[in-house]
Amino acid sequence: MSGRSTRAAALAAGLWLPLLLLLSPAPVTAAPAAGTGTGAAAGDIAPVRLNQAGLLARAGKHAILPHPARTPLPWTLHDAAGHVVAAGHSSVTGDDAASGQHLHQVDFSAVVARGDGFVLTVGPLRSRPFSIGDGPYGALKRDALAYFHHNRAGMPIEARFVGAQWARPAGHVGEVVPCFGGRDRNGNDWPACAHRLDVTGGWYDAGDHGKYVVNGGIALWTLLHLHERALARGKPPPFPDGSAAMPEAGNGVPDLLDEARWQMEFMLSMQVPAGTRMALPLGPQKPGERLRFTLVDASGMAHHKVADRRWTALPMPPHLDPEPRFLYPPGTAATLNLAATAAQAARLWRTIDPAFAERCLRAAVRAWEAARRVPDAHALGDFEGSGGYGDDDLSDEFFWAAAELLATTRLPVFAGPVTGSPHFAADAVAEPAWPQVAPLGLLSLSLQEGALPPAQAGQVARAIRNGADRFLHDGAGAGYRQPLAATAYGWGSNAGLLNRAIVLAHAHDATGEARYRDKVVDVMDYLLGRNPLDQSYISGYGARPMRHPHHRFWAPSLDPALPPPPPGVLSGGPNARPGKEALEKLGGPCAPQACWLDDIHLYTLNEVTINWNAPLLWVAAWLDETG
Repeated sequence: MSGRSTRAAALAAGLWLPLLLLLSPAPVTAAPAAGTGTGAAAGDIAPVRLNQAGLLARAGKHAILPHPARTPLPWTLHDAAGHVVAAGHSSVTGDDAASGQHLHQVDFSAVVARGDGFVLTVGPLRSRPFSIGDGPYGALKRDALAYFHHNRAGMPIEARFVGAQWARPAGHVGEVVPCFGGRDRNGNDWPACAHRLDVTGGWYDAGDHGKYVVNGGIALWTLLHLHERALARGKPPPFPDGSAAMPEAGNGVPDLLDEARWQMEFMLSMQVPAGTRMALPLGPQKPGERLRFTLVDASGMAHHKVADRRWTALPMPPHLDPEPRFLYPPGTAATLNLAATAAQAARLWRTIDPAFAERCLRAAVRAWEAARRVPDAHALGDFEGSGGYGDDDLSDEFFWAAAELLATTRLPVFAGPVTGSPHFAADAVAEPAWPQVAPLGLLSLSLQEGALPPAQAGQVARAIRNGADRFLHDGAGAGYRQPLAATAYGWGSNAGLLNRAIVLAHAHDATGEARYRDKVVDVMDYLLGRNPLDQSYISGYGARPMRHPHHRFWAPSLDPALPPPPPGVLSGGPNARPGKEALEKLGGPCAPQACWLDDIHLYTLNEVTINWNAPLLWVAAWLDETG
């Protein structure tokens, strides 16, 4: 699954040592079909790399050609009738560290023609036929949202909503579970608590059946933020009532909020009851050593996760999961994730369901007070059947929660923790990630007119634009036009690109500058096939889509009775430090963007998660509106 043991491990996953490339350089390669004079069939690698699902007519249009030539090559664009639409010469990007290839770029952004069946030729090489128009984003945003319904716990997934092949019985129904008590893998003895909680519902986190408050927090925020952005800009909701296939359609509530509420209800259920005292590890301690426990008032905190005692094997449909389930100890990070998302939900449901909004706000304030009372309960246990999601710096979680509470309540008591935080004073917004959530608070505040004085609101706006500019700088000269340095392709790199795209989209919203929008388009072009592997990392989209994610139900390669992934599922993507098993299958160290295989067993490369599909949904919906 996608959890890491510490913040350092999570962020370092994207900071593999450049020395690796120096010691074991990936070969500079030409396109496999170079010189053949042919294009590629649907399943074959194409010599000319393009977005396989279609190019946006109103955005930049680029193709990438791996080719050893050191001088520009002539290219021609033909329409379906064979007429020449445009022609020119490639620009030589040269040796590219991220891909390990010598690259040419073809820029035909000036083309305004629309239609299907366009073919780009570069010398004797031909692309697959492709379309220019509105792109796949209207369908993709719906499929990306459906991912969350497919991964609901506690209810049957019915054929009338998802199709017969993906229907399944409910998993983990009536999930009333006790706290874990016993020894973890590091020999620490965890005392069980006295309570049991009904935590039915929510989304399965990733390829396993764990449900995590920390990772669930950023995924839930992303869905809610997509809806809130539309409200702030006076746009119609991206998913009005009845636009998605789900049981709640037709209830008068936007479907995106219905899906988000399924997770929000679960998050609320993870809150520790009043009057609960628990022994927790406090302060900086090393996870691999014996922990010291302190008895604290845990009232209002949030349990970190509910998960199996032991890992289940692949495949394992959720309704067949044989393992006992437990609540795992509460932590400050989970508590602040609950405070932030519940505060966010409170303002969005204020006019839709005032009683639910009030319930969310009460939970948020209780969680905030609990985190202030127990500010350093870190997730340090090494439990066998679930990911860690540990985090050794909680200052960003405190900032995020305070920002959401300030945005909702406008109370001065929350202004100090926001404006007095070093995260508020940051010159530039960083890439959002589950262990790096300060950007979420800044992005939320950017939508809240009047939450901050004008000078401070301007500071937030500048930080967002500066962050977007840094991402553009990180990708300057990148052969495949991605806003990420060659050394930063780590675990979940595809989601990292999408989270950067969210910041870039905000910069475009604020300025209207095409350079930000076009870089968002570059990210989606890459994910949909314009990459060194000619691979669409999104199931159901493109000529060569991802087919074998690390998932216990979407697993036909292991059990032919089980379904493939439905359309709209994002693979974690290339990871230059994927671990021993993956490196062996890859044949050794590889260039960062080439370190990927479509293999169900390789979770460091091909897992799928709620916090990766959430930014896919956000960006697809944004492009459907603005692209």
